Amino acid sequence: MELIDMMMNNKHKTLLFSLICILSVLAGCKKYYMETGISDAKYSGNIMQYMETKKPFFDSTLTVIKLAGLADVISNENITFFAPPSGSIFKSVKRLNVELRVNGKDTVSQLSQIKPEVWKNILSQYIFKGANRLKDYPQRDTLSYLAYPGQGYTSYGGRIMNVGVIFNDAVVYNDKGAEISRVSYAGYRQLYLAYIPDLSNPQVSLVNIPIATSDIQPTNGVLHVLNKFKHNFGFNTNIFIEQAISAGISPKTQ
Repeated sequence: MELIDMMMNNKHKTLLFSLICILSVLAGCKKYYMETGISDAKYSGNIMQYMETKKPFFDSTLTVIKLAGLADVISNENITFFAPPSGSIFKSVKRLNVELRVNGKDTVSQLSQIKPEVWKNILSQYIFKGANRLKDYPQRDTLSYLAYPGQGYTSYGGRIMNVGVIFNDAVVYNDKGAEISRVSYAGYRQLYLAYIPDLSNPQVSLVNIPIATSDIQPTNGVLHVLNKFKHNFGFNTNIFIEQAISAGISPKTQ
């Protein structure tokens, strides 16, 4: 009988702990992190300076910002920047090189071989005027898009992008992994930046990119870091390749 009581107590403790976790979620969190680790929300420097402290994670990103002629914007203007990590840029350039090699052309070994206007045109899609944190964006639900569509925002380069927050469910599992409780929209919240392929149909075939770390707050705005595993620079790599080749690939410099 004592053994049964002990087992029941353990189950009650497990359920109680799970319920406490749900209540903690319901109480709300100030920051949401997935991939890049916990960071202090406030940073006593501008966005460029913050990114400089995170090399090599932003090494190629910083180079692209400078090549695009957007360093002054990222450093001094009041903006929200959805920063693509270096890994995202590497993947797109790698795909570009495959295309160049197939067509018998020299590949890119330096980011400066891609024309500045290409970098600027694409990078501008990640920048928005004004400082917006996760709490400032509306809800999105990919399964109920008509009810929760997020919202269109005009990027620095003039293209409309969709931004919204996914409200995940809060789920409690028993010690065998079976679901015993679910509260809709009460789980962790994750910010998404979405590319709209066809602006005449802004709810169709969106390229949804999750944010890995949100709400970093340097002195001149807000920085959200894109998930490097789920994003290729330019959203649609084929468009990046087309723009790079159309503009012309410069020779490698010594």
